[in-house]
Amino acid sequence: MFAVLRNRAYRRLFTAQVVALIGTGLATVALGLLAYDIAGADAGSVLGTALAVKMVAYVAIAPAVGAVADRLPRRALMVGADLTRAAVALLLPFVDQVWQVYVLIFLLQAASATFTPTFQAVIPDVLPAERDYTRALSLSRLAYDLESLFSPALAAALLSLITYNWLFLGTVFGFVASAALVVSAVLPTAVVAATPRTGGVYARTGTGARLFLSVPELRALLALDLAVAAAGAMVTVNSVVYVRDQFGRSAADVSLALGAYGAGSMVVALLLPRVLDRVPDRTVMLRGALLLTGVFVALGVVTGAGGGSWRWPALLVCWAAFGAACSMVLTPTGRLIRRAAPPQRRTSVFAAQFSLSHGCWLLTYPLAGWLGAAAGLRSAVLALGALALAAGLLAVRLWPAPSAPPVEHEHADLPAGHPHLSDATRVRGGWRHSHHPLLDGLHVPG
Repeated sequence: MFAVLRNRAYRRLFTAQVVALIGTGLATVALGLLAYDIAGADAGSVLGTALAVKMVAYVAIAPAVGAVADRLPRRALMVGADLTRAAVALLLPFVDQVWQVYVLIFLLQAASATFTPTFQAVIPDVLPAERDYTRALSLSRLAYDLESLFSPALAAALLSLITYNWLFLGTVFGFVASAALVVSAVLPTAVVAATPRTGGVYARTGTGARLFLSVPELRALLALDLAVAAAGAMVTVNSVVYVRDQFGRSAADVSLALGAYGAGSMVVALLLPRVLDRVPDRTVMLRGALLLTGVFVALGVVTGAGGGSWRWPALLVCWAAFGAACSMVLTPTGRLIRRAAPPQRRTSVFAAQFSLSHGCWLLTYPLAGWLGAAAGLRSAVLALGALALAAGLLAVRLWPAPSAPPVEHEHADLPAGHPHLSDATRVRGGWRHSHHPLLDGLHVPG
């Protein structure tokens, strides 16, 4: 899996992603402490609102980025986003009003909504071979999971030596380093190729979403994102409630529970490259989504039990299983988008997926929190489990199994190295290959 790091451009881009993630993790810890300094006992409501602001920024900004991405060099978009995030992080230590926190968080997350889909769209051009791209997706998933474990530990170690305000400087360093690495990476010409203008920015804002929703596999992906959001919200929002209130354990065990979720995700991310060489994406992703329902059933048993020392290790197993199932869905996502979108539309489709998937989180975060607080954890498990089941079954219905035999055909209009031609043979006048007649942005229904 790590062989793809031999590619110099990808190695620098991946390192940029890692250092930016670490910077973001440090900012998350520091932001919690800053909210407590400003709001005291109301710090939880401040952070909850900040989380909602983050999701609104993701949902609103990403489609606009997709609308202008084909007119701007992607390197400039990523570097500009990194420098914006660095500037915002530099201002955060000087904040003394709650409204200022919300404004800066919106700007920070708007920049992230610019950087992330643009970064995701660049990687398929840097690694055109599907085998290499699959391994890059697993590395990316691994980076996210390791950051969730490493950043809090690093922040705790630094806080033993410095005050939390200095953590924001670590965030600034992470984003500046990310920008420098992006500048130093040599990107393929195709990554920054422009396409003909087809309307104003407003008219083109929904282009990525329309293409996203026109492809059966991607419509199914939206349902899968909803299933993942249901499980992820349960873990993120209610881990502290389970650990502290249900089991009466220490605050340190909250980190252990979240670590179990990350560990399950990492194990699957490490195994998936070899699995996806033999098993179709559809099989892996749909089974991952349906596995979430089984984990919700097990969590319901743990939640409803009156007592017993077995419940704590059982919760850790549930959290690890949630992480594994979510990774089964999330890791191959880029492969679907890469096949479905023509290269010149790829950024807008990644932006649409980024926006729509975070719209799912915007629904499930408050559902997990408010329902758990008002009606109890059992009600939250039942509601989110039912949502995950419905989303999983909808994905099965929307994503048809390839029943027709592969169709052999030729392409005379695609350049050598195009991702669609990863299994093609050169023939006179073009390339010949075969695949099931699924929509993929290059073919239309027969």
